[in-house]
Amino acid sequence: MTITEKIQILKENNNVPKHIGIIMDGNGRWAKKRGLPRVAGHNEGVNSVEEIIDACTEIGVQYLTIYTFSEENWRRPSWEVASLMQLLVTTINRKIKRLMDRNVRVQTIGHLDKLPDYARKAMLKGMERTKDNTGLVLNVALSYGGRQELADAFKAMSQEIITGKLDPNEINEYVISRYLYTSDQPDPDLIIRTGGEHRISNFLLWQSAYAEIYFTDIPWPEFRKEPFIDAVWDYIHRERRFGMISEQIRQKTNAAR
Repeated sequence: MTITEKIQILKENNNVPKHIGIIMDGNGRWAKKRGLPRVAGHNEGVNSVEEIIDACTEIGVQYLTIYTFSEENWRRPSWEVASLMQLLVTTINRKIKRLMDRNVRVQTIGHLDKLPDYARKAMLKGMERTKDNTGLVLNVALSYGGRQELADAFKAMSQEIITGKLDPNEINEYVISRYLYTSDQPDPDLIIRTGGEHRISNFLLWQSAYAEIYFTDIPWPEFRKEPFIDAVWDYIHRERRFGMISEQIRQKTNAAR
Protein backbone atom coordinates (compact mmCIF):
# COMPACT_ATOMS: atom_id res chain seq x y z
CA MET A 1 0.00 0.00 0.00
CA THR A 2 1.37 3.42 -0.94
CA ILE A 3 1.82 6.28 1.52
CA THR A 4 -0.89 8.22 -0.34
CA GLU A 5 -3.35 5.39 0.17
CA LYS A 6 -2.44 5.12 3.86
CA ILE A 7 -2.91 8.86 4.36
CA GLN A 8 -6.33 8.75 2.75
CA ILE A 9 -7.43 5.90 5.02
CA LEU A 10 -6.01 7.68 8.09
CA LYS A 11 -7.90 10.85 7.19
CA GLU A 12 -11.11 8.84 7.19
CA ASN A 13 -10.26 6.87 10.35
CA ASN A 14 -11.68 7.87 13.73
CA ASN A 15 -8.82 6.08 15.50
CA VAL A 16 -6.03 8.48 14.53
CA PRO A 17 -4.21 9.49 17.74
CA LYS A 18 -5.35 12.84 19.10
CA HIS A 19 -2.00 13.44 20.79
CA ILE A 20 1.42 12.19 19.68
CA GLY A 21 4.66 12.65 21.60
CA ILE A 22 8.03 12.27 19.89
CA ILE A 23 11.47 11.70 21.41
CA MET A 24 13.64 13.05 18.61
CA ASP A 25 16.79 10.98 19.03
CA GLY A 26 19.74 10.18 16.81
CA ASN A 27 20.82 13.62 15.57
CA GLY A 28 24.38 13.35 16.84
CA ARG A 29 24.91 9.79 15.65
CA TRP A 30 23.49 10.70 12.22
CA ALA A 31 26.01 13.51 11.91
CA LYS A 32 28.95 11.46 13.22
CA LYS A 33 28.25 8.70 10.70
CA ARG A 34 28.68 11.30 7.95
CA GLY A 35 31.78 12.92 9.40
CA LEU A 36 29.83 16.06 10.31
CA PRO A 37 29.68 18.03 13.57
CA ARG A 38 26.82 17.11 15.91
CA VAL A 39 25.08 20.41 15.27
CA ALA A 40 24.64 19.39 11.62
CA GLY A 41 22.35 16.61 12.80
CA HIS A 42 20.27 19.04 14.83
CA ASN A 43 20.02 21.38 11.83
CA GLU A 44 18.82 18.57 9.58
CA GLY A 45 16.37 17.48 12.26
CA VAL A 46 14.51 20.78 11.88
CA ASN A 47 13.40 19.63 8.43
CA SER A 48 11.97 16.47 9.99
CA VAL A 49 9.98 18.56 12.48
CA GLU A 50 8.54 20.54 9.59
CA GLU A 51 7.45 17.43 7.70
CA ILE A 52 5.91 15.82 10.78
CA ILE A 53 3.92 18.98 11.55
CA ASP A 54 2.57 18.93 7.99
CA ALA A 55 1.70 15.22 8.27
CA CYS A 56 -0.08 15.73 11.61
CA THR A 57 -2.13 18.54 10.12
CA GLU A 58 -2.98 16.41 7.10
CA ILE A 59 -4.30 13.38 9.00
CA GLY A 60 -6.00 15.26 11.83
CA VAL A 61 -3.68 14.91 14.84
CA GLN A 62 -4.67 17.59 17.36
CA TYR A 63 -1.61 17.73 19.64
CA LEU A 64 2.07 17.09 18.93
CA THR A 65 4.65 17.20 21.73
CA ILE A 66 8.29 17.19 20.67
CA TYR A 67 11.10 16.52 23.16
CA THR A 68 13.37 19.35 22.07
CA PHE A 69 15.67 19.91 25.05
CA SER A 70 15.57 17.94 28.28
CA GLU A 71 16.62 18.99 31.78
CA GLU A 72 19.49 16.51 31.42
CA ASN A 73 20.65 18.16 28.18
CA TRP A 74 22.11 21.05 30.19
CA ARG A 75 24.93 18.62 31.04
CA ARG A 76 26.10 18.57 27.43
CA PRO A 77 29.20 20.56 26.34
CA SER A 78 28.56 24.30 26.58
CA TRP A 79 29.25 24.82 22.88
CA GLU A 80 26.56 22.29 21.94
CA VAL A 81 24.02 23.82 24.32
CA ALA A 82 24.76 27.27 22.86
CA SER A 83 24.33 25.90 19.33
CA LEU A 84 21.00 24.30 20.24
CA MET A 85 19.72 27.52 21.79
CA GLN A 86 20.72 29.52 18.72
CA LEU A 87 19.11 26.91 16.45
CA LEU A 88 15.90 27.24 18.46
CA VAL A 89 15.85 31.00 17.89
CA THR A 90 16.70 30.72 14.21
CA THR A 91 14.05 28.06 13.66
CA ILE A 92 11.20 29.89 15.35
CA ASN A 93 12.06 33.11 13.48
CA ARG A 94 12.29 31.42 10.10
CA LYS A 95 9.31 29.09 10.48
CA ILE A 96 6.79 31.38 12.16
CA LYS A 97 5.09 32.30 8.86
CA ARG A 98 4.81 28.64 7.90
CA LEU A 99 3.29 27.86 11.31
CA MET A 100 0.81 30.68 10.88
CA ASP A 101 -0.12 29.48 7.38
CA ARG A 102 -0.81 26.01 8.81
CA ASN A 103 -2.85 27.36 11.74
CA VAL A 104 -0.44 25.80 14.27
CA ARG A 105 -0.46 27.05 17.87
CA VAL A 106 2.92 26.89 19.61
CA GLN A 107 3.16 26.19 23.34
CA THR A 108 6.02 25.17 25.60
CA ILE A 109 6.28 22.77 28.51
CA GLY A 110 9.18 22.71 30.93
CA HIS A 111 11.30 25.30 32.72
CA LEU A 112 11.35 28.02 30.07
CA ASP A 113 12.86 30.40 32.62
CA LYS A 114 16.14 28.42 32.50
CA LEU A 115 16.71 29.27 28.84
CA PRO A 116 19.03 32.14 27.88
CA ASP A 117 17.14 35.41 27.63
CA TYR A 118 17.33 35.58 23.83
CA ALA A 119 16.00 32.03 23.42
CA ARG A 120 13.20 32.54 25.92
CA LYS A 121 12.11 35.76 24.23
CA ALA A 122 12.04 34.07 20.82
CA MET A 123 9.80 31.29 22.13
CA LEU A 124 7.48 33.73 23.91
CA LYS A 125 7.21 35.72 20.68
CA GLY A 126 6.31 32.58 18.75
CA MET A 127 3.69 31.63 21.31
CA GLU A 128 2.19 35.12 21.20
CA ARG A 129 2.07 35.18 17.40
CA THR A 130 0.30 31.82 17.19
CA LYS A 131 -1.93 32.00 20.29
CA ASP A 132 -5.15 32.50 18.32
CA ASN A 133 -4.53 29.67 15.87
CA THR A 134 -7.06 26.86 16.11
CA GLY A 135 -5.31 23.95 14.43
CA LEU A 136 -2.56 21.61 15.63
CA VAL A 137 -1.16 22.44 19.07
CA LEU A 138 2.62 22.06 19.01
CA ASN A 139 4.08 21.52 22.48
CA VAL A 140 7.80 22.26 22.47
CA ALA A 141 9.37 20.57 25.50
CA LEU A 142 12.23 22.80 26.62
CA SER A 143 14.32 22.24 29.73
CA TYR A 144 11.72 19.55 30.37
CA GLY A 145 11.77 16.42 32.51
CA GLY A 146 8.91 14.16 33.52
CA ARG A 147 10.10 13.79 37.11
CA GLN A 148 10.60 17.54 37.39
CA GLU A 149 7.08 18.07 36.08
CA LEU A 150 5.69 15.80 38.78
CA ALA A 151 7.76 17.56 41.44
CA ASP A 152 6.34 20.90 40.29
CA ALA A 153 2.81 19.46 40.39
CA PHE A 154 3.27 18.10 43.90
CA LYS A 155 4.69 21.41 45.11
CA ALA A 156 1.67 23.26 43.72
CA MET A 157 -0.71 20.76 45.29
CA SER A 158 1.08 21.00 48.65
CA GLN A 159 0.77 24.77 48.61
CA GLU A 160 -2.96 24.55 47.96
CA ILE A 161 -3.36 22.00 50.75
CA ILE A 162 -1.59 24.41 53.12
CA THR A 163 -3.87 27.29 52.10
CA GLY A 164 -6.97 25.12 52.33
CA LYS A 165 -7.80 25.23 48.62
CA LEU A 166 -7.28 21.49 48.21
CA ASP A 167 -8.47 18.66 50.43
CA PRO A 168 -5.80 15.91 50.43
CA ASN A 169 -8.54 13.31 50.73
CA GLU A 170 -9.84 14.36 47.31
CA ILE A 171 -6.55 13.76 45.51
CA ASN A 172 -6.77 11.16 42.76
CA GLU A 173 -5.21 10.70 39.32
CA TYR A 174 -7.57 13.24 37.75
CA VAL A 175 -6.71 15.88 40.34
CA ILE A 176 -2.97 15.28 39.83
CA SER A 177 -3.41 15.67 36.06
CA ARG A 178 -4.81 19.15 36.59
CA TYR A 179 -1.45 20.29 37.97
CA LEU A 180 0.64 19.03 35.05
CA TYR A 181 2.00 21.21 32.23
CA THR A 182 -0.47 19.50 29.86
CA SER A 183 -3.48 19.91 32.16
CA ASP A 184 -5.75 21.17 29.39
CA GLN A 185 -4.79 18.46 26.90
CA PRO A 186 -5.54 14.76 26.40
CA ASP A 187 -2.81 12.31 27.34
CA PRO A 188 -0.68 11.13 24.42
CA ASP A 189 -2.07 8.12 22.58
CA LEU A 190 1.23 7.37 20.86
CA ILE A 191 4.86 7.96 21.85
CA ILE A 192 7.44 7.63 19.09
CA ARG A 193 11.17 7.34 19.72
CA THR A 194 13.62 7.48 16.84
CA GLY A 195 17.30 6.60 16.74
CA GLY A 196 17.28 3.00 17.93
CA GLU A 197 17.07 3.46 21.70
CA HIS A 198 14.30 1.73 23.67
CA ARG A 199 13.46 3.89 26.67
CA ILE A 200 11.24 6.84 27.60
CA SER A 201 14.05 9.03 29.00
CA ASN A 202 11.95 11.03 31.48
CA PHE A 203 9.40 12.10 28.85
CA LEU A 204 5.73 12.60 29.81
CA LEU A 205 6.02 9.97 32.53
CA TRP A 206 2.55 10.46 34.03
CA GLN A 207 0.76 11.20 30.77
CA SER A 208 2.15 8.20 28.86
CA ALA A 209 0.85 5.59 31.33
CA TYR A 210 -1.41 4.07 28.66
CA ALA A 211 0.26 5.38 25.52
CA GLU A 212 1.29 3.01 22.76
CA ILE A 213 5.07 3.07 22.28
CA TYR A 214 6.68 2.92 18.85
CA PHE A 215 10.45 2.52 18.56
CA THR A 216 12.34 2.85 15.30
CA ASP A 217 16.01 2.63 14.36
CA ILE A 218 15.62 5.53 11.93
CA PRO A 219 17.57 8.56 13.26
CA TRP A 220 15.56 11.74 13.65
CA PRO A 221 17.11 13.61 10.68
CA GLU A 222 15.81 10.82 8.41
CA PHE A 223 12.42 10.42 10.10
CA ARG A 224 10.21 12.18 7.61
CA LYS A 225 6.62 11.91 6.46
CA GLU A 226 6.61 8.31 5.25
CA PRO A 227 8.09 6.65 8.37
CA PHE A 228 5.83 8.85 10.51
CA ILE A 229 2.76 7.67 8.61
CA ASP A 230 4.01 4.10 9.05
CA ALA A 231 4.14 4.65 12.82
CA VAL A 232 0.56 5.97 12.91
CA TRP A 233 -0.52 3.13 10.63
CA ASP A 234 0.97 0.66 13.10
CA TYR A 235 -0.87 2.43 15.93
CA ILE A 236 -4.34 2.18 14.40
CA HIS A 237 -3.91 -1.58 14.03
CA ARG A 238 -3.16 -2.11 17.71
CA GLU A 239 -5.82 -3.02 20.25
CA ARG A 240 -5.77 -0.69 23.25
CA ARG A 241 -7.36 -2.61 26.13
CA PHE A 242 -6.69 -0.32 29.14
CA GLY A 243 -6.72 -3.32 31.48
CA MET A 244 -9.75 -4.96 29.89
CA ILE A 245 -9.86 -8.06 27.69
CA SER A 246 -10.52 -8.16 23.96
CA GLU A 247 -14.14 -9.30 24.35
CA GLN A 248 -14.91 -6.30 26.57
CA ILE A 249 -13.38 -3.93 24.04
CA ARG A 250 -15.50 -5.38 21.24
CA GLN A 251 -18.65 -5.13 23.35
CA LYS A 252 -17.87 -1.53 24.19
CA THR A 253 -17.20 -0.70 20.56
CA ASN A 254 -20.42 -2.34 19.38
CA ALA A 255 -22.45 -0.54 22.05
CA ALA A 256 -21.07 2.82 20.85
CA ARG A 257 -22.22 2.22 17.26
